[in-house]
Amino acid sequence: MKTFWKIVFGSLLGCLVAMLISSFFFLGMLGSMAGPTQSSAPKKGSVLRIDKTMTFCERAVDDLSPMALMNQKMGGKITILDAVRAIDAAATDPAIKFIYINPDDLTVTVTQAEELRAALSRFRASGKAIVAYGENFTPISYYLASVADKVVMNTDGEAMIMGVASQSMFIKDLLDNLGVEMQLIRHGKYKAAGEMFIKNAMSDENREQLQAMVDGIWKTMADEICASRGITREQLDGYISNLELEKAQSLLDRKLVDTVYYADQMKDYLCNLADAQKFDKIGFVKLNDYAPGRIAQAYKSKSKDKVAVLYANGEIVVDGDEATDIVGAKFAAEVAKVREDSTVKAVVFRVNSPGGSVEAAQFVRREIELLQKEKPVVASYGDYAASGGYWISASCDKIFCDNSTLTGSIGVFALVPNLGGAAKKTFKVNVQSVSSHPHGDMLGGMRSLDAAETAYMQNSIEGVYDEFLTIVANGRNLTKEAVDDIAQGRVWCGCDAFGIGLADEKGGLSEAIAYAASLANLSDYKLVECPTPKTTFERLMEMVDGSSGIALFNRLESKTHWEEALAQFEKAYGFLRTAEHTTIWARMPFISEIK
Repeated sequence: MKTFWKIVFGSLLGCLVAMLISSFFFLGMLGSMAGPTQSSAPKKGSVLRIDKTMTFCERAVDDLSPMALMNQKMGGKITILDAVRAIDAAATDPAIKFIYINPDDLTVTVTQAEELRAALSRFRASGKAIVAYGENFTPISYYLASVADKVVMNTDGEAMIMGVASQSMFIKDLLDNLGVEMQLIRHGKYKAAGEMFIKNAMSDENREQLQAMVDGIWKTMADEICASRGITREQLDGYISNLELEKAQSLLDRKLVDTVYYADQMKDYLCNLADAQKFDKIGFVKLNDYAPGRIAQAYKSKSKDKVAVLYANGEIVVDGDEATDIVGAKFAAEVAKVREDSTVKAVVFRVNSPGGSVEAAQFVRREIELLQKEKPVVASYGDYAASGGYWISASCDKIFCDNSTLTGSIGVFALVPNLGGAAKKTFKVNVQSVSSHPHGDMLGGMRSLDAAETAYMQNSIEGVYDEFLTIVANGRNLTKEAVDDIAQGRVWCGCDAFGIGLADEKGGLSEAIAYAASLANLSDYKLVECPTPKTTFERLMEMVDGSSGIALFNRLESKTHWEEALAQFEKAYGFLRTAEHTTIWARMPFISEIK
């Protein structure tokens, strides 16, 4: 009966989407007649504003969920590249007087924050001021605020700055209780992907790499905070370790903020800086509104030559959603298009992926190698370029990444489930097989692998691992032995990756673009982004099919407390749902989220 109602309401919801498409057409015509407001030049004395109303992302994809459509929440996103270019342009824009940033609840990852903070530092170096105001600082929000000339905190504000941490979930005891056995075959003592299924506690090797990861991320943040605030690392770590940072006054006493104001006092302060009579008369312009017009003006070019930014964002899968995943064969076809475009003179391969299917990664890697024979290809790493993400990009001419980027994870694994015990224990179902050969049902998922079958799977894993070593050794001009020493599935922070040959230069996407252009001897060029994102209308049309309404209805259903508790598990291991059979994976063992 529940399925019946899903079909009924799903169909109705599909009709609703169709009606919304008509509305978009109508609103689009009205918008085009009214003319774009975002491209209008800001008035002299404007204040560039960065706050929680905007979301930073790799590539802007409209939220087309029904609730977002009904509430018209389709704006506010800005790519990290557009944000950085807009801030750089604002540094020389006479209309922009200063930047005001309120980082509370800002939707940004730690690596995006690192690139954003670097751009803000350049803005400040131009001679213009930055003012930051926060009510409740977290490590990442304070990290961003600390770049400012003046850091102000709400008088009643609180600081939840306790350092950087990572949590892991282990469900072996739960699986044992259900009668489920997960058989993990892997190469790499640090390859912790899958450990949660076979252990009830963290391995020493996994703890070692996670400790190095959080220490590396914190070092990046702490060093920049200390440099900006004129304090030592020992002082900052002491404040945090001793839980001395709580109320606003505690940060003021330790020189982490310059003053404390109530919200009304902060408004008066901004009015004085902006020479405005009232707060609502300040010429605020939001970064995501400022970016389109200013970037078009600052980076306009009549040249036919292009530098392409090729985005590889998401899980690497054989089949999936191109808007959120790197779909092997389809993405490879997009790379081929870039290769065949004679106007593209250089390529920046922007990788933001924890890895995924080896099979799908091979499609992409082959096309990247063919692309390199035609034009320079420079890699730029986002939050992750690990395992399969490193597999597809190791051969690039140069690799740029941030200190907080997670990379490496050179290792492979396979998970073979045994659900036979669960079927018998939980459902009182006994499964038996009849096969033409001794091992015909080895991947049927209803029994344990025997010694010969385990050795067979291990041999396959070893072969893929050896291929991985060869790819990295050839791409990075290292010996296989040297790669093996830093591989074994270990995840490295960018700050450590430079010293071991996994990356070449510290820098974000803008630095990689400039370097790629220099390799092609380009001083004037157009920047294009690939694959070309589908328009809102195209994505809406795709949703109006026989099953979309049901899928949309499912998104509206409220989550149970149990599902919320497993959100971390889904984020880290949701990729396993795409596997229709036992698959060999090149994927990092976790998804890190720093707030």
